Amino acid sequence: MVRAFQINTNLLPTDSPERFRQAVLFAAQLLRAGEVVAVPTETVYGLAANALNAKAVARIFSVKGRPTHNPIIVHVSSVSMAKRCVAHWTLLAGKLARSFWPGPLTLVLRRAREIPPIVTAGGPTVGVRWPSHPFMQALIRECGFPLAAPSANPSNRLSPTNAEHVRSALGTKIPLIVDGGQAQVGIESTVLDLSVSPPRVLRPGMIHKEAILAVTGTLAGYHDEGGELKSPGQLRSHYAPRAKLVIWSWHDEGELRRRSEKSGVRSSAIQVIAYNCIPSGSGFGRVAVIPHDAEAFARSIYAELYRCDQTGAELIIAKQPPETDEWAAIADLLNRASAS
Repeated sequence: MVRAFQINTNLLPTDSPERFRQAVLFAAQLLRAGEVVAVPTETVYGLAANALNAKAVARIFSVKGRPTHNPIIVHVSSVSMAKRCVAHWTLLAGKLARSFWPGPLTLVLRRAREIPPIVTAGGPTVGVRWPSHPFMQALIRECGFPLAAPSANPSNRLSPTNAEHVRSALGTKIPLIVDGGQAQVGIESTVLDLSVSPPRVLRPGMIHKEAILAVTGTLAGYHDEGGELKSPGQLRSHYAPRAKLVIWSWHDEGELRRRSEKSGVRSSAIQVIAYNCIPSGSGFGRVAVIPHDAEAFARSIYAELYRCDQTGAELIIAKQPPETDEWAAIADLLNRASAS
């Protein structure tokens, strides 16, 4: 159940070796005690708990307001720790780990008995990932156990990519936020289901299909929307800002203006996010320009959506991403964010 009182939240920096070590020790102390803490990863900030402690994991669901049918990814600090989290570590899992770990790839395999059912939403599989962020690696090594860590935000809302995003959303509900700087990938990990043959991408990320194919040799099509959830990021509506988000394509400013005038939203409350065909600032509340580069766009998109909400947008118009593999994760994110 949600705690009825507000917590005095500590926010610890990691911008020197001494502060980094102090934050690791304090976070590990809280995690051993069954608490949840917000931590940086290279993808987005996570809300971490001891993955082997069902009561601690239940706190994650409570703080986030997360539906219990939505599983949580388990984070490890080595391949040997990953092997303890799964019933059978396959040859293909080993090849993928050697190619992409540490990094933003989650592998879904049959879960070990040691992983509580609450982590996997009662399902037979678990997603495991070895993150590349140095703080997350040091923290898991210090704890000696894997960490369950979904994004550190209220369920279905925007994922946080810096400590301030976490503080504004969850700052009175958790005892610690570790400030590890801006997330360098910026969107959630690619999730690959190895419990089926051929493997299937459950959630696209910045490790692209072609890169995975180079290791696996074959892939099934992207997941469908039916059946049990094997990983987060499979809900139709997810990652949503408070303002209404639409994804449009336009060839010039005149076309964009004519279409936006039909929205019924006053122009000053409309904000635009674009990487090309950039409109002038006049006539819109704000225009955000992100480079026409998928990696740069991924690093920036959540921060831009947060900024739109903070500055009072009622309608956010995002430029339709290119239909290429490197933009697939961004297109998926925007589609789910616009589905609410």
